[in-house]
Amino acid sequence: MSCTTLFEQVLDPDNRANPYPLFAQLRRQPVCRQEDGTYVVSTHAEIARLVSDPRISSEDLPDPQKFRWTGHPITDLFVRPIRAEIRRRHQPFIFRDPPDHDRLRGLVMRAFSPERVRRMREETADLTNDLIGKFAGKAQIDLVDDFSYPLPVTVICKLLGVPPEDEPQFQGWATQLATALEPNQRADEETQAKNEQCFTEISDFLRDLIAKKRKEPQDDILTDLANGTKPGNASGDDPDEDGAETMNDFDLIATAVLLLVAGHETTVNLITNSVLTLLRCPEHWERLRDDPGIAPRLIEEMLRYEPPVQYRTRLAVADIPIAGVTIPKDAPVVLLLASGNRDPARFADPDRFDPNRPDNRHLGFGGGLHYCVGAPLARIEAEVALVSLARRLKNPRLVEDPPPYRPGASLRGPRHLCLAFDGIADA
Repeated sequence: MSCTTLFEQVLDPDNRANPYPLFAQLRRQPVCRQEDGTYVVSTHAEIARLVSDPRISSEDLPDPQKFRWTGHPITDLFVRPIRAEIRRRHQPFIFRDPPDHDRLRGLVMRAFSPERVRRMREETADLTNDLIGKFAGKAQIDLVDDFSYPLPVTVICKLLGVPPEDEPQFQGWATQLATALEPNQRADEETQAKNEQCFTEISDFLRDLIAKKRKEPQDDILTDLANGTKPGNASGDDPDEDGAETMNDFDLIATAVLLLVAGHETTVNLITNSVLTLLRCPEHWERLRDDPGIAPRLIEEMLRYEPPVQYRTRLAVADIPIAGVTIPKDAPVVLLLASGNRDPARFADPDRFDPNRPDNRHLGFGGGLHYCVGAPLARIEAEVALVSLARRLKNPRLVEDPPPYRPGASLRGPRHLCLAFDGIADA
C-alpha cells in the first residue's frame, strides 16, 4: 500500500500493531488537512472541544465524489436505497443530530437501563466461567475465538432478546458489518456487496423477531423498544406517558444492528487488548489476580491506553476555527480518539500503562451527545472477564507478540491472540 500522508499510514494494515508513533507525529499539527480535504484532529484538547461542538455533525454525509473515502460508518448501508430527500430520517440514531438523535437515544437509554445492565453481571460471570471451563485439558487457546468473541455476542443477544440458537449467525453478521466502519475497506466493491447482503439478511431476521416481540412480549430490549413499555415491564401494563413512545420498524432494525456491532465488536477488542497489555506487563496481571478490586481503575486506564475504538468520523456544518486552522463547512473530520488518549499535553508519561493514573478523563468512549450508550455494560463485561481470566489461568503467556491484527484501523484489535498456560484453577 502506497501511503502519502500520516493518516493513510494509520489506515495501512502494516502499521496496525503499533500506530502510536504515527499518532505522535500527527500531534505536531493538531488539526491536519489531508489531500482529499479531510481534517484529522489528533490532540486531546481539540478532540474534547469538537465532540461537543454543535458545528460538528454526525448526520450529514460528505459528497462521495469530492471526498475519496471519508463518510459515516454503516450509514451507506441504510441510506443507499432511499431517496435523498428523506434519507436523513433513515439513519441510525448515532449518525443523527438533535432533536431526532435525542428522542431515539432517550428510548434506547430507557431500554438499556442501569438496572437491566446490572442484572447482567451475574449472568456474565456464569458465561465467563463456562467458557474458561472449556479450556480444561488444553495447553493453548486462541483467546479471540475461544473467549473474547463468544462472550460479548452472547451477552448482547441476551439483552436484545435474540434466541440462543441464533447467536452464531449474529456473530458472523457483526464481524462482516464491522467492515463498514473502515474507510479503506468501505471503498472496496466486494466488501460493499457483502455488507449489503449481510444487512438484508439481518434486517429480515430482525423484522420477523420484532413481530414476535409484539405478539409475545418478553423482558428484553427489543420488546421494550417495539412496544414502548417501561424497562423490565414486558407485559406493557401501565406504561408511563414517555414510555409509550415507540420506534418505527426501520429505527428498531437500525438500533438493533448498531447495538449488535457496537456492543459486540468493541468489547471483543477491549477484552483482547487488555489481556495482551497485561501479559506484556505481568506485574499488573499479578496485581489483578491478587486484588480484583483494582479492576475498575485498570479498565479505565486500558480505555485510555488501548481504546477499542480508535477514531470517529464527523462533518463540519460551518467554518470552525481551531488550533490555528479553519475547518471549512462541509469538510469531513476525523476525531483520532486514540491519539488524544496518548497526548502528553494531557497525560503525564502517556505511553506508560498506569492503572493508578489520576484524573484519567480519557476519550475511550467518545464524548458529548454521542458518548457510548453501552459503556456501563462494556465495563462490566471487561471487569468480569479480566478478573476471571487472571484468577483461573495458570501461568498464561503469549505465544506470539505482536499477534496478527484485524485489518481495520477504527475498531482495532488482534484477530487472534494465542495463549499458552499450565492449566486452569477452579471457579
